[in-house]
Amino acid sequence: MPEGVPRLIGLLVAAAFVVILNETIMSVALPELMAEFSVGAATAQWLTTAFMLTMAVVIPVTGYLLTRLSLRTVFVAAMSFFSLGTLAAALAVSFPFLVGGRVVQAVGTALMMPLLFTTVLNVVPASRRGRTMGVISIVIAVAPAVGPTVGGIVLDVLTWRWMFWLVLPVALTALTVGAVLVRNVTTPRRVPLDVLSVVLSAVGFAATVYGLSSIGSAAEGTAAVQPWIPLVVGLSALTVFVLRQTALRDAALMDVRAFTTPAFSLAVALAAVTMMALFGTLILLPIYLQNVLGRSTLETGLALLPGGLVMGILGYVVGRTFDRTGPRPLVLPGAAVASAALWGMTTTFGPQTSLTTVVAWHVVLNTGLALMFSPLMTNALGSLPRRLYPHGSAIVSTMQQVAGAAGTALFITVMTTAQVAGAEADADPTAALMAGVHAALLAGALVSLAAVAGSLFVRRAEPPAEPVDAA
Repeated sequence: MPEGVPRLIGLLVAAAFVVILNETIMSVALPELMAEFSVGAATAQWLTTAFMLTMAVVIPVTGYLLTRLSLRTVFVAAMSFFSLGTLAAALAVSFPFLVGGRVVQAVGTALMMPLLFTTVLNVVPASRRGRTMGVISIVIAVAPAVGPTVGGIVLDVLTWRWMFWLVLPVALTALTVGAVLVRNVTTPRRVPLDVLSVVLSAVGFAATVYGLSSIGSAAEGTAAVQPWIPLVVGLSALTVFVLRQTALRDAALMDVRAFTTPAFSLAVALAAVTMMALFGTLILLPIYLQNVLGRSTLETGLALLPGGLVMGILGYVVGRTFDRTGPRPLVLPGAAVASAALWGMTTTFGPQTSLTTVVAWHVVLNTGLALMFSPLMTNALGSLPRRLYPHGSAIVSTMQQVAGAAGTALFITVMTTAQVAGAEADADPTAALMAGVHAALLAGALVSLAAVAGSLFVRRAEPPAEPVDAA
C-alpha cells in the first residue's frame, strides 16, 4: 500500500472503535440511571433507542456528504460531534439532557463508519481489502460486543459518568491527530441535495427503527403507540424513498442501484441476519445471566468478553484468508457454526446452566459470526463500481442499524410473549423468564437456517470494469 495509508487506516479504525463502543456501553448502566433520574425502564431505554434513531436518520445522508465534501472535513465533523456529545452526556444534570448528549454522539458515530468504508475502498488495493476489512470487522462487531464488558468494569469501580469522562480525551486526541493526518483521497463533486429525499429518508428509517424497537414494549403493554403504526409509516416512506432514488439516478441521496448488483444484495442480506444474531444475543444474554442465573453486572460483562475477543482475533486472520480464497470457504462454515451455536444455546441453557457453558456457546457463536461478517462486507462493497462506493458504504451502515433493531425486536418480543404466557400459566417468575429466553433462542436458531441456505450461493465478486448504469 502507498506510504502513509496504514497509518491513516489505523487512525480511522481506532476512532471508529471508540465511537461504535458507545452504542452498547450504556446497556449495563440502565438500572443505576433509572434510580438516579427516577425514570422507568421504558423511559431509560431511550438512551439506546434515541441513539439508533439518530444513526438511522443521519447515515443515509452520508453518501451525499462523502460525495460532496472532502474526507478530512467529514472526519473533523464526525469527531467534533462525538466529542461534544460525550462532554454533554458527562455533564448531564437531567435525563433529557443525557439523551440529548447521546443524540449528538450518534451524529458523529453515523458519519464515521461510511467514512471508514469509503476510505478503504479508495486507498487499499482489491488484493489486500480482505485483511483490511478484517481489521474493520473488529470495529463493527467487537466494539458493540465488548461495550457491556467495559461498562460493567467502569460501573464496578466508578460512576456512570466516567463512561464518558474516560472516552472524552481519547476522542479529542483522535480529532486533533486526524485533523493533521487524514488525507483527501477522494475528489469532491458538486451534486444537488434533494430535500424531499432527506425528509423521506429521515421519516422512513426513523419510524421503522422506532417501530421495531417498540415491539418489545408493546408485548409488555408499555408501548406509547402500537408498533404497527410507525412501521406502516416507516415502510411507506421508504417505499416512496426508493422510487424517488431510482428516478433521480446520479443525483440520488442514496443510490439504490447498488442493489442491482446480485453479489451486493446477497451479501447485505446475509450480513443483516448476522447483525440480527449479534445484537439479539447481546441484549438477551445479559438478561439471562442476571435475571435467571443471578450473576452480577460485572460477571455478566466479563462473561461476554471472551466472545468479543475471539471475534477480534479472528478478524485479521479471516481477512487474510479471504484475499486468498474468496468468501465462500469462510461464509458457508461460518453460517453453519453460528447456527449450531444458537441451536446449542436453545437445548442447553436453563436455570442451572454453568457460566462456563454460557461463555463457551457465546464463543462458538462469535466464531461463526466472525467467519461471515468481514467476507460479506468486503464482497458486497468490492462488487460495486467506484462511483457507488459512498452510497454502498451508507447502505451497509444503515443496514447495520435496521438489522440490529430488528434482531433486538425479534429476541425481546418472542421472549416477552413467552414469559407473559408462562406467568399466566402460574409459572414462577424465573421459570417464566427462562421459557421466554428459550423461545427467543429458538426463534434465532430458526432464522439462522436462512443464513445457512443463503451462504450456499455466495461467490467471489469482481467489480465491473466500467460503471454499470442500471435502471
